[in-house]
Amino acid sequence: MSIKSAVYTAHAHTTGGRAGGTSKTDDGRLEVTLDTPKAMGGNDGPGTNPEQLFAAGYSACFLGALKAVARGEKVKIPDETTIDAAVSFGENAKGPGFAIAVELKITVPGFEKAEAEALVEKAHQICPYSNATRGNVDVTLTVA
Repeated sequence: MSIKSAVYTAHAHTTGGRAGGTSKTDDGRLEVTLDTPKAMGGNDGPGTNPEQLFAAGYSACFLGALKAVARGEKVKIPDETTIDAAVSFGENAKGPGFAIAVELKITVPGFEKAEAEALVEKAHQICPYSNATRGNVDVTLTVA
C-alpha cells in the first residue's frame, strides 16, 4: 500500500536509541528522552519508549478515523469518546527478531454496542495505522 501524494510529512531525528537517547521533530513540537523499561532489560529511566509513542499515535489516529466515519454516516461521536491503547513487545512468534501486538479499547458513550462496533470496524478500514499494521501486527479491537 502506498499514498497517491503526501498531504503531510512528519520528520523526527533520533540519536542514542532506546537507552538514554532522544527524539525530536524538526518543528520543535516534540522532544522526548528515550529509556528502556526494566521489563526489557533497561534502566527504567524517566524517558518514554517507542511502544508508548506508538500507542499514543495509533490511538489518536484511530479516534480521528472514527470521527471521520461518523461524519460520513451523519452521526456525532461524543467528545468523551476514548481509546485506550496497549502495545506489547516480545519475541516474534513467526520467526526471528521481535514483534509488537496492539489492543485498542474503544468507549463511545451513548452508543449502542452494535452501532459503535460497526463504526469501529469501518474506522479500522480507513485508519492509516490500521492499514500500516494489517497483516503484519496483531490488532485487537474491543468496544466497551
